[in-house]
Amino acid sequence: MAFQDIKEQIGHVEEGVRGYVKNSLDLYRLQSFKSMMKGITMATKVLFIGGVVSIALLFLSLSAAFWIGEQLESTALGFLIVGCFYILMGIVLFVFKKKIEKPLLKRFSKFYFDEL
Repeated sequence: MAFQDIKEQIGHVEEGVRGYVKNSLDLYRLQSFKSMMKGITMATKVLFIGGVVSIALLFLSLSAAFWIGEQLESTALGFLIVGCFYILMGIVLFVFKKKIEKPLLKRFSKFYFDEL
């Protein structure tokens, strides 16, 4: 009789463990789906906004190059000045990339790990 009770108790424990494992897996799936969807929506927003900003920057750069060229009476010189401005901006960003990377890394790691 005691063996029968032990066998029933073990059966209940086994059912509880299986339920716990199943619920834990479901929770991890849900959390990973939530993180993945947040990442996808953020990437979509960044691509959309980045595309619009890039097109606006292209038109602003063209208009600035033509305006500078008109003022200097040389369109090529206007485009050269605008191109040099972008090269200078690239150099500045390259020099200060560590100062840019650290805050971004902190922000995105906080976003990722606080959600889990």
